[in-house]
Amino acid sequence: MIQSQSTLNRSQRGTPGPSDTLKSKKNESFVDKLTGTLTRKKKPHVEEERNEENEALEIEQEGRDALEAAIIPTLAKDVRLDEGEERRFITAESARDPRVLEVIRLLMLWLNEELASERIVIKHIQEDLYDGQVLQKLLEKLQNIKIEVPEVSQSEEGQRQKLHMVVETANRLLQSGAQQHEQPKWTAEQIHGKDIIAITQLLIALALHYRAPIRFPEHVTAGAIIAVKQNGQTLTRTIQEPLTTTQTELGLKGERDAFDTLFDYGPDKLAHVKTSLLAFCNKHLNKINLEVTDLESQFQDGVFLILLMGLLEGYFVPLHCFQLQVSSYDGKLRNVGFAFKLMQDAGLPKPRSRPADIANGDLKCTLRLLHQLFTKYKHV
Repeated sequence: MIQSQSTLNRSQRGTPGPSDTLKSKKNESFVDKLTGTLTRKKKPHVEEERNEENEALEIEQEGRDALEAAIIPTLAKDVRLDEGEERRFITAESARDPRVLEVIRLLMLWLNEELASERIVIKHIQEDLYDGQVLQKLLEKLQNIKIEVPEVSQSEEGQRQKLHMVVETANRLLQSGAQQHEQPKWTAEQIHGKDIIAITQLLIALALHYRAPIRFPEHVTAGAIIAVKQNGQTLTRTIQEPLTTTQTELGLKGERDAFDTLFDYGPDKLAHVKTSLLAFCNKHLNKINLEVTDLESQFQDGVFLILLMGLLEGYFVPLHCFQLQVSSYDGKLRNVGFAFKLMQDAGLPKPRSRPADIANGDLKCTLRLLHQLFTKYKHV
């Protein structure tokens, strides 16, 4: 579970959402249109940025490869229970459900990225998290705390005691948020018993609480078989357990700003702001025969952001420095990360939004970013 590996630069990395299929309206003439209309002076150092972006490709491959081996066990025919014992297993159908598997995949990608600096690679979500050691490291990193628990215990009882302390810490941190969570749907006993549903529900709650750059598929449920032994017989029943609901926001938590207020209380004013930002973007993009109609989706792949920065700063961005036709989430992320570097080169403050927030289509984060450009360049 814990292996030595290189510590990689992942400042621009993020975790993909479930729907990374490109939905752009750009047609085959897009490149020709650009090459025929972009005639500004090249910025000397822009081409060098491409080499730096290649480092982002060298992510923890071992962690990604582990996804292929993350098999979810279901209820076995020869499961043995003690008298009165009750256990929960995911159904075979849910274990093969693409939406459930997508949730597991996103969680594993997030865990491997968060824990890379600890030289930890998650290969199996149950086997690697049931004893609490990885969960402890995750909480310590996310919250920047030190959880006072005994060191590695060889005894099962010692493992249980340590896990109870770690899970209690997780529950306390989750309840301390601005919007308190419901009663935990997981217990330390379930996690120690390698209950995939309990482990998944806890990790999802942590990912949402700490605003992991993940967009989960919405309203995912998993079928669960509850097995209990009574009078020497194993009785079972099937229930549905919710995993995800609606994910309203991805951006990092911080001090509330005008956009938080607009989204909460000012839908009419928000519509006016969106109209103003749309007009600002098109005022410049129209110069190269491009037009934005949807702020939420058309900036996801980073192409319009890159071109907009070149137009605002008055230089030509070489076409080989970014991907015009983006076919993957990683491509979107690299493009948006490149646009962020162009913004920093132009003297703009570091955005509150993360590249992954934009690539995942978080509207509030996208509006914050565009408003930052509008504030500086509204008179250009």
